[in-house]
Amino acid sequence: MKKILFLSLSAFVLLSCSKKTEVSYVERKSVLEDTMKDDTSSRSVSAAFAEEEFRLGVQSFNRGQFNESIRVFEQALSHLPGENMVLDWLGKAYYRSGEEGSALQQWNFAASQGYGGILLQNRIEIVKDRRITEKQYGFKQNYTKIGTFSHENKGKLVFSQPVSALPLSDGSLLVAAYGSNEILHFNVNGDVLDRNRGPLNGFDRPLDIIRLSSGNLLVSEMAGDRLSLLSSEGDFIRYIGSRGTGLGQMVGPQYLAEDSHGNIYVTDGGNNRVDVFDSEGKGLFSFGDKNSVFEGFGLPTGIAVVNDSVYVADRIRGGIYIFDRFGNYTGVLVRDGSLRCPESMRLWGKDAFVLTDVNVNDEGLSESLVKVVDISSGALHQIASSGHTLSKYTSAISDANGNLVVTDFAANEVDVLTGVDELAGGLFVQIERVISDNFPKVILEVRVENRKRQQIVGLNKANFIITEQHHAVNDVNFIGAANYNDFADIVFVIDRSLQMKNYEEQLNQAVREISRSMGAKGNITIISAGKNPVLESSGHSENYASFSYKDLKASYTDSMALDLALRLGANDLVNREKKRGIIFITTGKTNHYSFTKYSLSDLSTYLNNNAISMSTISLTDGSLDEAVSYLTENTSGDSYYVYRPEGISSVIDDIIALPSGLYQFEYTSSMLTDYGRRYLPVEVETYLHNRSGRDETGYFAPLE
Repeated sequence: MKKILFLSLSAFVLLSCSKKTEVSYVERKSVLEDTMKDDTSSRSVSAAFAEEEFRLGVQSFNRGQFNESIRVFEQALSHLPGENMVLDWLGKAYYRSGEEGSALQQWNFAASQGYGGILLQNRIEIVKDRRITEKQYGFKQNYTKIGTFSHENKGKLVFSQPVSALPLSDGSLLVAAYGSNEILHFNVNGDVLDRNRGPLNGFDRPLDIIRLSSGNLLVSEMAGDRLSLLSSEGDFIRYIGSRGTGLGQMVGPQYLAEDSHGNIYVTDGGNNRVDVFDSEGKGLFSFGDKNSVFEGFGLPTGIAVVNDSVYVADRIRGGIYIFDRFGNYTGVLVRDGSLRCPESMRLWGKDAFVLTDVNVNDEGLSESLVKVVDISSGALHQIASSGHTLSKYTSAISDANGNLVVTDFAANEVDVLTGVDELAGGLFVQIERVISDNFPKVILEVRVENRKRQQIVGLNKANFIITEQHHAVNDVNFIGAANYNDFADIVFVIDRSLQMKNYEEQLNQAVREISRSMGAKGNITIISAGKNPVLESSGHSENYASFSYKDLKASYTDSMALDLALRLGANDLVNREKKRGIIFITTGKTNHYSFTKYSLSDLSTYLNNNAISMSTISLTDGSLDEAVSYLTENTSGDSYYVYRPEGISSVIDDIIALPSGLYQFEYTSSMLTDYGRRYLPVEVETYLHNRSGRDETGYFAPLE
């Protein structure tokens, strides 16, 4: 896969919609835009001043200097009050600065004057929706089909009887095809990238596939009565288990799961039990027989492990039962008879399972269903249905782009489903930056998200159309996707509150361990969060392997201004690598001085709108302050205890593993520049399955 070595910085202009988006520049009401198309002699003095300020504002925006761009856009408005084009760009600058309320105010004013059409209206709607429902999207919404991977292509068989799927972090998908005895690798568009038919003797009815904590893949072979262990790349390593009824043996293995200790759990249909193997493939024990507290399985199918509790669905009894990791029965999650024919069961977010089932109506017609099970209560919610058609859903699982992937065994297809609200809203497309330093060569950085701010990964050149004033551009080259970058830039924000005096050695350990884990991949900046933030130092990660708290210049304080420190850290990262994050090292407590300038909402929005995560390293073994927890949870970060058994070096891997929907393109412009003073428009449309999104922006070539 291609990696992007991005130029520094980011600029934006957004919008998406899935329906009619044909809004031409001629239809827009913009005095400034009209004057920039005329010669200088026809401009008013005010328009000429506004035009120059506007040009400087766009250039500042493209350099990531959002505060400066806000200043000059406001100056442009002083020359042309109410000018729609400047209002639009001022809103974009406010948005990237995290001030979404101010951004919406500018956009609404422009929209009220007839500017922007459906593109601007959709942008306003999505940003408003995010502000109201951020982190409140539940799992009860309905899902509908947006794409299908068919078993046939131009009359030729592609695969047969898909039975389970494993989404990958790059947006692609592995599918176990029971009928054609293979594991297929699909890209996000449904194109087959690879076929894996197993070792020399081949797979024998593969039924399920999971990725183990080791990175290896595990496949259950129902007719082969065994498991196949594959490398992360799909190369065969060895078999696990054999046919029989004894320890380490099975008859008709079905679905798979793994616990935190690396133990493997297999629902064994022929022996009517769950078989358990250790991480090396040695049989440990089995469970599920009738005893004094458990009636015994009718036919175990779907299985999942959460916090080392094992949940097993039963096709005959129609319930879901809970066991500890040693096979001891601990209770019922879903009562007998609540399900009719459950199959695969996978984790859905952190608090639920998604599983497939069937329903038969009073007329005897059956339909396949996808249901969500609340882990805390056992409540069932139906989220998708096949309708009364020839269909048999055998697995459902969430992919990297927030879609629901369903294998339909009877219809011989893999379906991609999305929430109804996502289908209506379309993709959220933003041209984050236009680099025109080498005009007529132009570089675009385009970010694609869904309505919930999830990054859309796995796209390629075929998913994009780039135009200038709605005319196709020349020589489009897809440079790559940031999602494949394996390096990141980091800002350490170090708590300088009085409590930190007691944890100086722990601070040393945290910075040193994380710095060493980065190797030569990335740069580090250190900022002290004191009464005023202090930029302590910046340099290559290897320079901090022997970090000492004694090198910090900021004094301890009882009035730590965390908001200013985080803001300073984010400002530093805007112009750095596209995978980047803030790591806050703290005792976990804040005070009433911590957020006096910027609110928690403003800070999280600023980080999210610039794709910056915030992780927290706690130097104490206690709960984090609510404010710190809020920022960590709402910026895709995680929290770590400095002395946790597995160490904290994985924080960098976790930051790099965060999905990035940023794509980079280069093309040759055919626009006339008027010596670098003409505003040059550019548009991007993005398509994926039955969803689309669009954005328009503009730029200036270098002055001649």
